Amino acid sequence: MKLKPAGIFIIIAIIAVLGYFAFKNSGGSNKTETSDGATNSWDSSASGNQSQAQDNNKTSSDEAREFSYTPEKPQNGTLNGVVELGATGFNSFVINLDKEKRWEIVSKDFGESLAYEGLATTEDIRGGLKKYIAGMFDKGVAKNNVHFVISSGAQKEAKTKTISNELKKMGFVVNNVTPDQEAKFALQATVPPAFIDNSFMVDIGSGNTKISWEENGALKSQELPGAKYFQQNLSDQDVYNQVKEAVAKVPSDKRNVGFIIGGVPFTLAKQHRKGEERYTVLKSPGSYNGEDKKMQAGLNIYKAIADATKTDTFVFDWDANFTIGFLLSLKK
Repeated sequence: MKLKPAGIFIIIAIIAVLGYFAFKNSGGSNKTETSDGATNSWDSSASGNQSQAQDNNKTSSDEAREFSYTPEKPQNGTLNGVVELGATGFNSFVINLDKEKRWEIVSKDFGESLAYEGLATTEDIRGGLKKYIAGMFDKGVAKNNVHFVISSGAQKEAKTKTISNELKKMGFVVNNVTPDQEAKFALQATVPPAFIDNSFMVDIGSGNTKISWEENGALKSQELPGAKYFQQNLSDQDVYNQVKEAVAKVPSDKRNVGFIIGGVPFTLAKQHRKGEERYTVLKSPGSYNGEDKKMQAGLNIYKAIADATKTDTFVFDWDANFTIGFLLSLKK
């Protein structure tokens, strides 16, 4: 039987359709030409899996990691206490410190201690301080081993002067520190000796942010806006640019690890701390949500630092504070 032209056309069309589905099911390769003329091939049946793998990699790369480091314990040390008058309240630490400057934390009120808002009058201040100091004595700290430090950010707060005066009336020495001193003390307390040659320190406070590192045996530091910069009518973009430009000065060989402390990093680390480990590796800035203005501002600063240094490991130290560095600097 002789096929008519229409019949031949129908048979060819059927064969073409069957061939198309056979090719599709066999997992054939598709090719596209890139802008530079090269060809890029991929398995069309696996494109969905590839996209899923990319999402999984993004998640796994930002999962909480561990920082395994154990500092040397002090030998025959003495108890020393230090109270920080910060921009928003008090932080206190009691440490066991030996002659070799090895130390370990004994107790701490870190980021959650007595707030200024409850100290309305000089009587409130005096009563609150007595109770606060008595708690330190109860831990076994001798009076001459209790020190008070006013952070550079807190010196901008009006109530700090009143609190300082009350402490002096009670017989205590109050130490005002500059941003450069804070950066130096924070570096001493936060960056372990084994990392001092290839890492840097970040302290994101409410009043200011300090960056420091050691270069050719000398301290280098930068003072930048703190997490309450919005109160100074500074825009997010301006602060981001300022921080990124300044932090770019950290030498490339000092960017292995960023050891980070401060109120905002404390809140970030608390979200995924696994137990009672001393060190918590923070996730990337984009993994956190800013629940209030201070947190949003702190994340903006953190992002600028991460973007400028390309450092992917920021380690929060639950025990360190610049005031502990102050204790380490004292001659015993």
